[in-house]
Amino acid sequence: MADSPLELIQHIAPGEPTLPAYARLPVNHCNYPAIILGSLTFQRYPEAIFLDNVATFHQPLFNRLDNIEAAADRAVAFEAYMQASFLLSAPEEAGYQATERESDTLNAVRQNNKKARHKADYRRLLRGWLFDSDSREAAVMKGWVESRFGLLARNHKGPLRDFESDTYINYTQERSAGLYNTNSLESQLDLLYSYCQYELHRRLPNQRHYQLYRATNRLNEYDTLFQGSKSSSAVILNNLTSFSSNLEQCDSFGDTLLQCQVPFSKILFFPDLLPGAFRCESEYIVLGGLYQVSRVAI
Repeated sequence: MADSPLELIQHIAPGEPTLPAYARLPVNHCNYPAIILGSLTFQRYPEAIFLDNVATFHQPLFNRLDNIEAAADRAVAFEAYMQASFLLSAPEEAGYQATERESDTLNAVRQNNKKARHKADYRRLLRGWLFDSDSREAAVMKGWVESRFGLLARNHKGPLRDFESDTYINYTQERSAGLYNTNSLESQLDLLYSYCQYELHRRLPNQRHYQLYRATNRLNEYDTLFQGSKSSSAVILNNLTSFSSNLEQCDSFGDTLLQCQVPFSKILFFPDLLPGAFRCESEYIVLGGLYQVSRVAI
């Protein structure tokens, strides 16, 4: 295993493509640049990704998790920490200022003896993605990947190739609207990603990859950098993409089925991360970039 960006670069075979400049940013907020994170080399030789400042500000959470044996109990501790750290049950204490219309709604809720909660948090984002990967919540998550990992979104309600196109403008508007007047949504995603990584390595310390599947009806819309054989190729995936661990279920979502070795360190969410929170028995949310994929006969 490589220990540094320089050592990872040394694994790159002569002539092997890297993530093109049009699919990445020159800066990000983690320990590897996007040109490495999005490369085939990183897919083959994955290393741990650390987001800036998460360990500095949230080390007490991980110290506590170290002392909890059951994964379900660790999930309870994580969600309690999120509630306390981001004041999810009391958005006004975190600085949230409701509009006049929202204030009327909040007052009505209080009169019914229910807790008033601001609607935007990490669970709402996950729920929005799992329902529709082109939703406003999904735009926020794709924007977060751009900021933290430097991997540019390639699709949101259509290809994102031209920064002046209506499709791209709509994407940026949805991303901005999804973040407006919310409580540190991107920081919540930072901690969700870091917790996911902790759980993967705690549960499977000797494993580095999952074999996952993705079905598509638009394979021709992927940027293919090289064709290794009739069944294998290197493609640029969207900066955030859903995969499945269930081959049979995946088969119903497209006419082309792709198989991929996904590094643990590029997984944001897996089905059992928050037990009982979502109805997604086999869906994984994965950071994108350049991947070696193989077609599976349907």
